[in-house]
This record gives sequence, C-alpha cells and structure tokens, in this order.
Amino acid sequence: MKVPIDVENDDVRDENDEQTEVEATYEEPETTPMDELTPEEEEAMVEAAKRAGAAAAEEAMAAEAEQERNAVQEQIDSLGDVVEAAKKEAVDATNRLLRLQADWENYRRRTAAERVAERERAAEKLVVDLLPILDDMERASEHAAQTAEGDEKMIQFVDGVMAIHAKMTDILGKHGVEVIDPAGEPFDPLVHQAVGREENTEVYDETVAQVYQKGYRMGGKVIRSAMVTVTYGGPKRPVEEPEAEE
Repeated sequence: MKVPIDVENDDVRDENDEQTEVEATYEEPETTPMDELTPEEEEAMVEAAKRAGAAAAEEAMAAEAEQERNAVQEQIDSLGDVVEAAKKEAVDATNRLLRLQADWENYRRRTAAERVAERERAAEKLVVDLLPILDDMERASEHAAQTAEGDEKMIQFVDGVMAIHAKMTDILGKHGVEVIDPAGEPFDPLVHQAVGREENTEVYDETVAQVYQKGYRMGGKVIRSAMVTVTYGGPKRPVEEPEAEE
C-alpha cells in the first residue's frame, strides 16, 4: 500500500521544477546525415578532412625529422669528441716516437764514441807498452855503434837493429803515432819534461838542448812527454805576432 507523503518544503519543489525546465530546454545540435549532404558539401568535408590529415602528417613528419636531426647531431658531437681524442692520441704518439728516435740516436752516437774511445785506449796502452822496447833498441844501437870500432859484424848487427826500429816506427806512424824529438826547439812544458838545465848564451833562452828520451803523440794526444835539458842565459825569444786575417 502506497502512503502519500506531503512535501512541506517549497524550496525543494521549486529547485526540482527549475532543473526540469533547464533539462527540457536543452537541445542537441542537429547533424546532417551523410546521405542528405549535397555533393558540394560532401566534397568540402572531404577536402577539409584531407587538409586536416595532411597537416597532422606534416606535424608528425616534422616531429620525427626533429628527433632524427637531434639524434644525428648527438652522433656528430660524439664523433667529434672521438676525432679530437684520436688527434690528441696521434700527437702524443708522434711526440713519443720523436723522443724515442732522439734517445736512440743519442744512444747510438754515445755507444759509437765509447767504442772508438775503447779502441783508442787499447791501442794507446799497447803503444805505451812498446815504447820502452824502442828506447832499449835505440840505446843498444848507439852503444854498439860507439864500441864497434871497425867491427863489420857489429856494424851489420847495429844496422839490422836500426832497420827493425825503423819498421816499428813506420807501423806506429800508420796508426797515428808521432815521435816527439824536440832538439833545438823552444821548450814547451805541455809536451816536454825538463830534467836539467844548461847555460848557453848563443841560443835563445829556454831552448831544448838535449833529448834524453823521445816523446810520443797519438791522435793529437801526448802519451809520453820527451825528457830534455833546457838552456838558459841566452837572449829572450821574440814573441811571434799573429798572422793578419785576409
């Protein structure tokens, strides 16, 4: 059984009436069915749809192209960094190679100079060891020549010894050995060793009078100084003026 309920609130009733009136006045927009369009209207709608589709496609293509451009630019930037790193590495490698070449050249020159110096030292030592033999041969020959007094055999012996001495001197000369025999020359303390003095007023002061032992020079280096006596009491030796340059 339905029981009627009286609504005493007039405001509620009024609001419901107003809402009913608003809903009643709303009308949906009318759309014309496709089959009721004229050919011109249909063509216009198709063209509008084409234009909208083309615009949307252009926007999509532009966005895709922008993405691809950004990706390519990132790759280019990345490749640029790689190229710069490769250039720096190449420069470093070139510098290292140049330093290695310079070090090798210096090492080669140094070792070559050391080998030459070693050979020179070995040859110098051998020559220095042979010099006393040459001295003994010279002294023996001089003594035998003084005591021969017409002895043909002794004279022939002395000639043979002097011939051997000459051959040895020639061989040493081929290897850069020079004899220092400074009799009558100015005394040079860098080359001569003074072992005595002799008064002589007829020659210049500090002139080599006698040579007790010959000196030897090898490759421009004095390997043994000559033992000499030096004069004193004579006039001073004139100073040689340097030659004028042309």
